[in-house]
Amino acid sequence: MADHARDTLPLPDYDHLPMGGLESRIRSLTSREVEDLLVYEQAHADRLPVTEVLATRLEQLQAGAEPTSGDPGALRPESGVRRAGSPVSPATSPQPFGPPPHGTPDQRGKPKGDRA
Repeated sequence: MADHARDTLPLPDYDHLPMGGLESRIRSLTSREVEDLLVYEQAHADRLPVTEVLATRLEQLQAGAEPTSGDPGALRPESGVRRAGSPVSPATSPQPFGPPPHGTPDQRGKPKGDRA
């Protein structure tokens, strides 16, 4: 059964929104909308970092802050670009080298004297 509260949230993708994009995405919400998200969060997952971000933004709005456009480029699950594979390419890889037998590349090791 679908949760009616989730269907009426001001951010329809709220449950799938990564923490990194949450703070920017809530900047455009009104005090009432942030309060709705906070109540929903406390009743469901109750994640401390999320409730702290929402409570801080709610305090800012109640102190006179105005909603802004937020960051439209914030992490959005619906528009996330998935990368596959390694970002390393032959052009960005270092030249292979073998480590010296002892010492460092800047300070070559010296042979040890006779041991008794």
